[in-house]
Amino acid sequence: SRTGVCCYSLFIQRMSKHTDAAEDVLLEKKGCAGVITLNRPKFLNALTLNMIRQIYSQLKKWEQDPETFLIIIKGAGGKAFCAGGDIRVISEAEKAKQNIAPVFFREEYMLNNAVGSCQKPYVALIHGITMGGGVGLSVHGQFRVATEKCLFAMPETAIGLFPDVGGGYFLPRLQGKLGYFLALTGFRLKGRDVYRAGIATHFVDSEKLAMLEEDLLALKSPSKENIASVLENYHTESKIDRDKSFMLEEHMDKINSCFSANTVEEIIENLKQDGSSFALEQLKVINKMSPTSLKITLRQLMEGSSKTLQEVLTMEYRLSQACMRGHDFHEGVRAVLIDKDQSPKWKPADLKEVTDEDLNNHFKSLGSNDLKF
Repeated sequence: SRTGVCCYSLFIQRMSKHTDAAEDVLLEKKGCAGVITLNRPKFLNALTLNMIRQIYSQLKKWEQDPETFLIIIKGAGGKAFCAGGDIRVISEAEKAKQNIAPVFFREEYMLNNAVGSCQKPYVALIHGITMGGGVGLSVHGQFRVATEKCLFAMPETAIGLFPDVGGGYFLPRLQGKLGYFLALTGFRLKGRDVYRAGIATHFVDSEKLAMLEEDLLALKSPSKENIASVLENYHTESKIDRDKSFMLEEHMDKINSCFSANTVEEIIENLKQDGSSFALEQLKVINKMSPTSLKITLRQLMEGSSKTLQEVLTMEYRLSQACMRGHDFHEGVRAVLIDKDQSPKWKPADLKEVTDEDLNNHFKSLGSNDLKF
């Protein structure tokens, strides 16, 4: 795997003619806090292996440091918190037989677990695009602050993947069947709705975000309660969309009934039977997704609903490696990120051709290569 990593860094150098990779993430001690800034604004702060490693190692140091009372993570550039992992690089490296995927996913999921088990209060400022890997860096932390510019999605079924980075843990725990809906359709939530869905813990108007950060940094040896109370104050004072109801509120009964099923085929049947314009819109979306991804994702969430975060990440690591060996992930990356023709040719192209055996193979143990904590 060391060779894999060396190839990866050569690859990164070729891929990005921007700042030195060391600058891709800024790690600074400010006041009472350790501050992580994802710093690839041109690439919507997409995560590279180098960034994952730097964040993991600094997080562990700050966790042990008696002078660090909280950790803040944010994205540079104002457009994105983090649009996900740099999966185009992973797919291209895989095709060039540079086997970096086992290392990338292993270390990314270990970082997701480190966020989830962090001993210090962890505050993610999710301003702008927050998808895939960006969700993994925020949603497992204690505090997640959304602004009106936050755009949340887990769009992986559209690229032949599945909502990883612990999606199998947090999605089935959202209200009703909301998480199943978000996972299968890649539906985007915006602004205060990210809070209303239970993905963010607080909502703050973006013009107040810098002040909130200053107030947090100025705290003297704060307890978790002190931090929560600052966040609560800002949340209470936020004005944008305060009186609007959750955009999916009127559809929640439909979502709960249509997505309460043990198979993707049943969900599709439920949506057809429902026949409302909302249901038919979702049907259209689901029909464009990778059939294999849809089946993996439904089972991932059903199994994840009763697992710990670590157990979920171990399961997702198995799934990630199976997807790397398959066809749909590379085809999805081609269609969405490389050629951008948005018309992937999935194999198999039909749900009924995705057999139970195919599905079981995705969930099989990797033996000594399993992700262990």
